Amino acid sequence: MASKPAGPLLSQFGNTLSHGGSFFMQASKRERENVPYTKPALSLETQANLLLSRGMIADRDQLIERLGVVSYYRLSGYWYPFLIFHNRERYNYFERDTKFDTIWKIYTFDRQLRVLVMDAIERIEVAVRTKLAYHHSLDYGSFAYIHHPKSVPNLKKTEHPRFICTVVNETVRSKETFVNHFKDKYGADHLVLPIWMSTELMSFGTVLTFLKGVPDNINAEVASMFKVPKKIFNSWFLTLNTVRNICAHHGRLWNREIGIKPFLPRKDAYPDWHIPAAMNPSRMFAILTICRHCLNCVAPQSKWSGRVRALIEKYPEIPLASMGFPTGWETSPYWK
Repeated sequence: MASKPAGPLLSQFGNTLSHGGSFFMQASKRERENVPYTKPALSLETQANLLLSRGMIADRDQLIERLGVVSYYRLSGYWYPFLIFHNRERYNYFERDTKFDTIWKIYTFDRQLRVLVMDAIERIEVAVRTKLAYHHSLDYGSFAYIHHPKSVPNLKKTEHPRFICTVVNETVRSKETFVNHFKDKYGADHLVLPIWMSTELMSFGTVLTFLKGVPDNINAEVASMFKVPKKIFNSWFLTLNTVRNICAHHGRLWNREIGIKPFLPRKDAYPDWHIPAAMNPSRMFAILTICRHCLNCVAPQSKWSGRVRALIEKYPEIPLASMGFPTGWETSPYWK
């Protein structure tokens, strides 16, 4: 398929190209009676007093200081497992000997874990962008991803226009030097960039859409770089998109159940994945092992797994079971 600059196809989308998207508020499917929200804002001192009255062990001055830099609401996700439950009913009192120092260590561990996870995901994402752009441009040309829906045959008819709008908006918003150079040199005849430039501007979500849309043979080329079938890698990349978004918004990873579960390799074909035991795909141990597997493929020299182990050893009080770590996880070939 001949390579040519973007042209008439873009004109179909009119003013929609200037819009980044919309948010839609949807009513809950569960019918329930609305309850007025009556909780007042509390001073830092009152927040600290409330925690102490509920059995939290802490130095009050230090507690006030910490609540001033990390909000009560953010930290509540970390102390929630330490609240007393009876018959699935939560009581607003902490279990005996619950120390704020423990909560703070878990929070600090989680923050450092996010940095490590983002580092791994960045390397994986860059490798995927590179492979996609390389094979798609060789097979279809520089601008086919915009001009020719058949070059992204696995996108639905309604998905391709949205994909184009997103790509154009990402290009228009970019302040990258190479984008300005391209515009200055090639002018208005090119409203979009060649695919190997465009992928450098794509968000993770847009790369995910592109991966989903490319022909099966290109999708398989990407997956082969990670030594798994494309069905498995596609599920991994979708899950990593979710995890990346959590990290980018400084969300909690530690004991989170990941809503988008990845497919894990079968035991008969990939026995190392099942030592010492089968993983829970919705917990962080599986996500960390996916990252480890992928880095083995695209950055075998990386010391990333050692940094993960060092972080775990630094915080021995972290309950690893909440992250899906099986007993004897250190015997896994991925984590030895």
